[in-house]
Formats: sequence, structure tokens, C-alpha cells
Amino acid sequence: MNDQAVRCYRHPDRETGIRCTRCDRPICPECMVSASVGFQCPDCVAGASGAGPAPQASAPRTIAGGTHAEDPRLVTKIILGINLALWFAVLATGDTLVDSLELFGRAALSDFGPLEGVAEGQWYRLLTAAFLHQAPMHIAFNMLSLWWLGPPLEAALGRARFVALYLLSGLGGSALTYLVAAPNQPSLGASGAIFGLLGATAVLLRRLKYDMRPVIALLVLNLIFTFTWSNIAWEAHVGGLVVGTAVAYGMVHAPRDKRALVQRLTCAAALLAIVVTVGVRTLQLG
Repeated sequence: MNDQAVRCYRHPDRETGIRCTRCDRPICPECMVSASVGFQCPDCVAGASGAGPAPQASAPRTIAGGTHAEDPRLVTKIILGINLALWFAVLATGDTLVDSLELFGRAALSDFGPLEGVAEGQWYRLLTAAFLHQAPMHIAFNMLSLWWLGPPLEAALGRARFVALYLLSGLGGSALTYLVAAPNQPSLGASGAIFGLLGATAVLLRRLKYDMRPVIALLVLNLIFTFTWSNIAWEAHVGGLVVGTAVAYGMVHAPRDKRALVQRLTCAAALLAIVVTVGVRTLQLG
């Protein structure tokens, strides 16, 4: 087998270093079907190549064990649509909606009167803040990043796992912000989830033995911006990156015979860490 990256036989625009274990044709993450040993192409699984069906891989599966979908961008489109819908709602309602959904720790005053925070029991802010934007450049950058990072991960992980990765990354960013930032410091944006996708992309590329230099360079560049630009919640970026990387690692490196169990435990452990972090901070704030 030639280890040099070539182009997927079904998607000529995609380079890959993985080949079907039966016909030796190059296949990209979207075309990979998990088999008892390595990966097979959809044609071999369906018996279209003449090699006969593969009994161990009767149903096409992604590298993480998910099912292949006709539209590998569907979940990405839905998440992007939710973010855009909230942004247009903010444009229509002004700061009223922002005050109701943004993340801040403890009760504070606004132009519309006293507001309660996460410490007062408004846990939903940890999630809603991850879909909320105000500045046009903020949502533009995050949505472009989502459109670039989301589809390959959705295709490689499967829809359910991609949703879990995105939500846990967003919650991880919110949890670290809640823990470290000042109680009256507001925070909003999908940046935590985006950094989680960036970390997951690095994990996936390493698993597939792709060239990681572009994604590492992008990650370093974004971290430089995170810690040098003003008015950026670095806590959300770091929290999302850590959680997204950990969850993705558990998803793509889970043993095939215990894949579902390991993946569920990975997500449960990430969620537990988030809950504990939020609980500790809530106790600190009284």
C-alpha cells in the first residue's frame, strides 16, 4: 500500500491517506466503512466491486461508528441557522434578548432593571449564550468557521456524535467562563464550540494520519488572537478547546468492540466535569 496521500476515488477533490482494505482504492472519511480490520469503501460493502459483500460491515459506518447520511452538512446547517435566527432576533429586539440569554455569573443591573445570573439558578444561560451574537464580525467569523470545520466532522463522526461534540464544547466554554471570569462579566458567542470543533479536527486528522501542520498553524494563530486581542473571552475558547479535544479523542479512538460504551462514557465524563465546575462556582458565589 502506498502511504502517500492521494485523492478519494469517489470524491476527487479530497486528498486521503486511507485505502479500502479489500480493493485498495483511496477513500476519504465520508466514504470509510468500518470493518473488522481497517476500513472498506461503499462499493465493496455493497458488493458492487465484484468482491462480494463484507459480512462484518453490512451497514456503512463512519470512522466513529456513525451511519452515513445523504447530506453530511445537515446538522451543521441547522446549527448555523439557529445562530443566525438568534442574531436576527437580537437585531429586532435590541439588548432585551441579549440580557435574557447571555452568560453572566451573578445578579446584576441592566438598563432594563435587575437581572439574575447562573448563580441564581438560570442554568440555561450556559447553553443559550453559546448561540448568541451581537457584533456582525463576531457572528460572521464564527459561522464561517462552523461552515469550514463542521461538515468534515459531521461526515466523519455521524450526526448524533457531532451534535454531542458541539454542545459539550459550547457548554465547556461556558463552564470555564463561569468559573474564572468575574461574576458581572457578560459573555456570549459560539467561539467555545468553534474551538471545540478545531480541537476535534486536529484529533481526527491525527487519527487519519493526515498532514496536521495547517490545522496546528490555525490553532496557534487563533490562540494568539485569543490572548492578545481585547474583549475576547479566552475562558470560553480554552474551555471549548479542552472539552472538544477530549470528546473527539474518545469518539475516534474507542475500541471497535466497545465503541458505543466508550463514547457514551466519554461524553458523560465531559458533562459531569461541566456540572461539577458549575456547581463549585455556584457555591463560591453563595
